[in-house]
Amino acid sequence: MPKVLKLSPYCFPEQVSSTHMSEDLNKAMYDAGFVYENFVPTPSRGISKEDRKKYKKIKYEERDGGHLMIHRFPMFAEGKNPALRAIRYVLVNLKQYRRGSRAKDIDIIYSASTPPTQGYLCARVKKKLNKRYKKQGKYVPFVFNLQDIFPDSLVNAGMTKKGSLLWKLGRRIESFAYENADRIITISDGFKANVMAKGVPEEKIVVIPNWVDSSRVYPVPREENVLFERLGLPRERFYICYSGNIGHSQNLGLLLDTAKRLETSLPAACFVLIGEGAAKEEFEAEVKDAGLDNIALFPFQPYEDIAHVFSLGDVGLVISKPGVGTSSVPSKTWSIMAAARPVLASFDEDSELSRLVETVGCGVLSPGGGGAEQLEKTILRLHADRAALAETGKRGREYVVTELDRDKCVARYIETVTGVLEGLKK
Repeated sequence: MPKVLKLSPYCFPEQVSSTHMSEDLNKAMYDAGFVYENFVPTPSRGISKEDRKKYKKIKYEERDGGHLMIHRFPMFAEGKNPALRAIRYVLVNLKQYRRGSRAKDIDIIYSASTPPTQGYLCARVKKKLNKRYKKQGKYVPFVFNLQDIFPDSLVNAGMTKKGSLLWKLGRRIESFAYENADRIITISDGFKANVMAKGVPEEKIVVIPNWVDSSRVYPVPREENVLFERLGLPRERFYICYSGNIGHSQNLGLLLDTAKRLETSLPAACFVLIGEGAAKEEFEAEVKDAGLDNIALFPFQPYEDIAHVFSLGDVGLVISKPGVGTSSVPSKTWSIMAAARPVLASFDEDSELSRLVETVGCGVLSPGGGGAEQLEKTILRLHADRAALAETGKRGREYVVTELDRDKCVARYIETVTGVLEGLKK
């Protein structure tokens, strides 16, 4: 069985917004005859102190019938401080490099692009492994799954500028990863165009959109949704729901200002944010200081309740600072659509998401740079025409079921990885 080296920043039992996609892909890889060897830090994200304490004692475990081998190494817990998070990522990468470059019988390396140094790490591990395997006449390829484009994402989020020292360093890291990847999987045509403009040959790129399992994310009637009781939410309010990373690129200031305006113009409205992230604690404090009762924040819910999570709102919110999301569609969009909820996109007008919303007719766009008054007006319009929301949501679900079938997308991942390995035999 081909062995895949996978160096991940997070691993079971940790929960992140893309956990379901990783689990779907892992299962498909196992079914196709692959095994994974993963070197990961002690889990800390989205788990209890008791679970973290338990996993500190577990250095090695096998899951999924031995198809997933997990080697755990000690590392301090991930916190909210950006500098400490960056230091932690570097330390994790150093340990992963040391262990990954010593791994045995590796046939291929696979990695997603988070954190931003992950591609650089795997390119270095590839070089080290191939140096070891040279005498055996063996070559280990690297497949890079590009879920985010760094350092562009930092520029779009306003964390740095083009031409800055950080940007130049980021470009060198990015270029090294692209040059040494044997295949790059991008999640959109926009991402493909971006990396091609940086000199990546088209034949190295495969576009595979993120998917959603429409058999697990489906519309749940409000009266049957278990989260209203669990989270203490009155069923009669008008909910605008967001689920995913609560970070600095999500334009939380706009959300806060809009909530202040809706206190007067639409008291029935309530923003519900479900997730974790670097900006959550700070945002919670701002909500408390403002005395707002129309914003509610909760942690990630168990994955078995994902259909209830995305069915919770009257509309599903996708929000981002201007300039951040020009090249892709956030994966949470597909889950909103699968739950037959209209998409409220507070997003760039010139973006793949805005074109999707317009083409499919699955929601409405409120330009990300339009300000709180614009977003407020959009929400008021949605609330005033609630009868149309069901039809809008229905169009979104139909599109997801037809165009973003999980099995089709996952099969293309398998074809890509298998194709790289078969190409070595020719």
